[in-house]
Order: sequence, then structure tokens, then C-alpha cells
Amino acid sequence: MLRRVTSCVIVVLASYTAHLGAQTRPDPPHFDVKEHYTKYEYRIAMRDGVHLFTSVYVPKDTSRPYPFLINRTPYSVGPYGVDLYRTQLGPSPDFEKAGYIFVNQDVRGRYMSEGTFVEMRPHIDNKKSKQDVDDSSDLYDTIDWLLKNVPNNNGNAGIWGISYPGFYTSASIIDSHPALKAASPQAPMTDLFMGDDAYHGGAFMLDANFGFYVFFQPQNNPQLPPKTPNSFDWGTKDSYDFYLGVGPLSNLHKYLEGKSALWDDQVQHDTYDDYWKARNLAPHMKNIHCAVLTVGGWFDAEDLQGPFSTFHAIDKNNPGIFNALVVGPWVHGGWARYDGEHLGRVEFASSTGEYYRKNILFPFFEQYLKGNGDAKLPKAYVFETGTNVWRQYSAWPPKNAEPKTLYLHANGALSFDPPTEEPAPFDEYVSDPAKPVPFVNYAAVNVPQEYMLSDQRFADSRTDVLTYETPVLQEDVTLAGPIKPRLFVSTSGTDSDFDVKLIDIYPTDYPDSKQDSPRPEDRDKPRKDVSVPTFAMGGYQQLVRGEPFRGKFRHSFEKPEPFTPGKVEEINATFQDVNHTFRRGHRIMVQIQSSWFPLTDRNPQTFVNIPDAKPTDFVKATERVYHTKAEPSGIVVGVITDK
Repeated sequence: MLRRVTSCVIVVLASYTAHLGAQTRPDPPHFDVKEHYTKYEYRIAMRDGVHLFTSVYVPKDTSRPYPFLINRTPYSVGPYGVDLYRTQLGPSPDFEKAGYIFVNQDVRGRYMSEGTFVEMRPHIDNKKSKQDVDDSSDLYDTIDWLLKNVPNNNGNAGIWGISYPGFYTSASIIDSHPALKAASPQAPMTDLFMGDDAYHGGAFMLDANFGFYVFFQPQNNPQLPPKTPNSFDWGTKDSYDFYLGVGPLSNLHKYLEGKSALWDDQVQHDTYDDYWKARNLAPHMKNIHCAVLTVGGWFDAEDLQGPFSTFHAIDKNNPGIFNALVVGPWVHGGWARYDGEHLGRVEFASSTGEYYRKNILFPFFEQYLKGNGDAKLPKAYVFETGTNVWRQYSAWPPKNAEPKTLYLHANGALSFDPPTEEPAPFDEYVSDPAKPVPFVNYAAVNVPQEYMLSDQRFADSRTDVLTYETPVLQEDVTLAGPIKPRLFVSTSGTDSDFDVKLIDIYPTDYPDSKQDSPRPEDRDKPRKDVSVPTFAMGGYQQLVRGEPFRGKFRHSFEKPEPFTPGKVEEINATFQDVNHTFRRGHRIMVQIQSSWFPLTDRNPQTFVNIPDAKPTDFVKATERVYHTKAEPSGIVVGVITDK
């Protein structure tokens, strides 16, 4: 799912998520919040008269002043009532013990706050009256009120949040209040159409969005959360079956019980129009005076692009402030209170989550809100998958990342050498919307977070997937920065998707995963029945980065154009960054296909308005990918030349 992180404590609302257990959550040490903090509830007036519900947890120890640490959320600051306490506060247990004034606020139009909720409320650069309000003005007014009305504060404020609260962190620090000293937008939504939750490469992220909006619906505020979580009857345990049975995208509207306004906005605005442009936060990230630590995860299925967009926008528009990026081997929000030792069967060899919380995040806020020491953080603190090493860089992408192209060749070959004379000028396959390529090889409702590095061997064997691979690598190859496919293609249809996957093929003798090892107490027990098949990691095809691209946007995301059947066209795309080493003995693989279902909606393969497409619009198409000297399809990557 997407944008479903809670207001300030645990990463995901239980009713909204699935499969985060892939990155194990440790048992936190016992800390009695009620013993150490007193809770207050306020309705803070904004400049336009709207009151925002705010819960404040103040340390009982008054021997020293404390900074404010704020979280603004659309997901409820509950429990409500001054006698009802959260069991956890802040980004990690270290914050609770160190002492902060924790402030949690329902944003406009959600739960107990007044006002009207607007999806990713656009920022107003030039505010002409008190009625011109946005999240920047709301945080400014909130900090102003807190400084004057909550005693024993040290005059400093910080803000943090994950996912949608990450967006509120970014949006709230523009034109920042003088008392705001530190901010950490984590998995922040920045531009929903350009690579965050809603659209990737112009393709609609179907499974995640529908799974979110059946729960996240318009509210009549103020209102308390329901006593029991909303449930949705999928009628199956497999999203693939559900969405294929639903048919065209327009048929999903009926499942939202008359509360489809937010969903309709996502679906109907299927080009990069003014609706999306107004919600692109990056151009407005100006006049920021606090230190910023932006956090993301390499395997964040919802908001992987947002951290990079936010980091670069702040860097461009706010010279002179501390602005750093942290990216680890995590799923959406997996850095908060989770071990991060593995994801599915892929191991990271250490507790990456704990390392980040103790050595990066906590020292950052301690330095800028309390003046406690120097966190000594680099510009970019990133985890290199493959080698499982934390790297520190003075810039991102690293300055020593040299652009090189992995070229596609005939007979499924892949290399850094460009094609010369090829025995065949292209490879082709037939894409059938009635039998789309699945994105995982097991049944799942909603998007399993493991998919971003799941085994691709099932797709390798399909006739509607093209596969290219290098020989066995004789030396490590480290890639850092964005992945940029450059393809020469044609189609027999008038529109088609081209989904590209970069894959790490493990050696055939790679050891099996610890996740499949028998429990110690079961190892010596005699076998009483037929065992389940073992899962072999030898030959595992780990997805490193995969993204869709909707062909009609090859020239512009604003004005789509049909293909001329059979005409060769060039597609240039930019996918999210990686920092991955393909080890010696491994191979690099690229897969290309034209459906990735139901991760993305189906392309009818006829040039129509997809939200209104009819069953008869969905047709088979023959897709060709060219690899000649004149039409050299490949993927541009940043190769680290030295370490």
C-alpha cells in the first residue's frame, strides 16, 4: 500500500498494510510513556480561524528544557483523551528516553481537526491574506502557539514524518519558522505522477492505489476513528484474479461505496496536467533555514522517488543549510523500529535499521535541537546492496559514477560493448492484455513489499518476456545513481507499455537462505511425511530495479501520442536510483515486457483514454525491441570507477 504511515510512532497502520514482516520488528525494551510524560490535548487556531487538533506529550522531569519534535499526519493522532496514552513516542525509543516534547497533529480535514482535506495540498508561494493557508503556514502557526503556551521548552522545534507525514514534513518547512531547527522528511511524497505513489512512467500503480483508497476516504470532520477498522472483501486471496475479473479500470469505481472522490482524482488525471503540476512540491522547496535529513529505502514500493526529488530540490534552492540524504536497504518505512537484516530471502548481514536509528537519526536531532555533539553526517549516507556496506559520499549520485551503457544484443546477450553487426536486428514477443505478466509468482492481496527484490525466474520462462544477460562477471560491478533505459521499439498496436527490469543473477552454488533453514529443534527429528520442496537460492534472479513506461508518453507526459504500427520509435526513461554491486561470479540480466499486473493497470494497446477504456479496446500486440548499430537499445547506468 501507500501513504499509510501513522502519525508519529509505528510505520504502518495495521489495517492498511501487508508483508512488512519481511523486515523483522524487534521487541522494544519496555518504556512506560505514562510514567515519564504528561499528555495534553489542544485545538490550535490557525491564522484563518480553523482549529487543528494537537496532542502534546510533555516530560514530567522539569529539571531542564526540551525541544519540540512534531509529527503532522492525516492518519489520526489517537488515542484521543488526555488519559489515553500512546505506548511509543517519536522516531525510536532513544528519543523517548532522551526527553523531547512530542507534538502530534491531525492535519486539516482529517479526524479531529477542522477544515477541508486536500490531497497533497498545493503550496501557496505568495500569500495575500489570512485565508491563503497551506501546510507551511499551518506549521508556522503551530510552532508560534507552542512556544508561547507549552512551558519548559528550549525554543527549538523539529519535525519528522514517514510517507504522507513525510510529505507534510517537506511541505511544512518551506518559509520555515525561525524556531524550526531540524527536519527529517522520510519517504516523502513529492510528485505523485512522476514516480511516487500514483503513476510510474505514466502507468497507473493499480494495486497499491486501489488498496489504499478503499480505506483512505473523504471524512466529515471533526470525527473520531472507527472503533473497528474498515474491511474490504476482495472475494479472493489473489489480487491478480480480482483485478483481471473486474475488467477495465472504470469498473472499480463501484467498490468505493459512494466515497470515491480521492480515487477518482488519481484515476482520471492520467496525464501530467495542472492537477499534478500544482502538487509537485519540488519547485516550492525554498526559504528553508533548518537542517534537513531526508530518508528513503532502496526497496520502498511507494515513495522511493520522493526522497531523491526532495533532497535535490532542497539542495538546489537552499544553499548554505545542512542537507543530507540517507538511503538503506528498506521497504516503505522499514527503517523505523525494524531490524532490516533481510528482506524476504535477501540478506543484508546486519541490523541496518538499528544502525540508522542510533548512529544517524538520533544524533542528527540531538545536535540540531539540543546542541549535543556533532553527528558528523556526510552529504549522502547510503547502503550498498550486494556487498552490504554503508557508504559515505560527498554528493549524490557519487562524483565517481561514470555513465556507461549496458547494450542489448542478439541471442539474449548483454554487455557494455555496443552492437555492430547483429545476426537479427530485433527480438519480438506478443503481449496479450488478457494474460498479463504477473509481478510476483505467488498469490497476494495488495502489494507484497518483498516484490522489489523478488525472484524473477518465473518471468524468465515466459514467451512474452525478453531476457538479456551478461557472461559470468570476473570482477565486481558497482552501479550508483539513476537507471536510464534507452530503447528502440515498435508495436503492431497504437500504444504499449515497456517494462524494464534490472536483475542480479546469483551463482548456481549460492548458499540457501537462512529463512528456509529448519528450526534447531526440528533438525534431528525423524521425517514423518513428505516435505515441502526446498527453495534454492542458486540461480536466484534478484530484482534490483524495475519500472514501467507507458509508450504514449515517449515524447511528453502532458500530451500523449499514438504509435504508428510498425514504426521504430525511441524511448528514453529515467528510473529510480540504485546503489548495488553485482559481485564477481554473478551475472547482470535485463528483462523487458509489456505488462506487470496488477502492479500497474493494463495497457489496452490501443490509443484510448485508459480510465474509460472498454473491453473491446484491449487487443494483442506484437512488440519489437531493436539492437543494431543504428538502433542500439540499452540501459545507461552509473558505474563506480573506484572506491
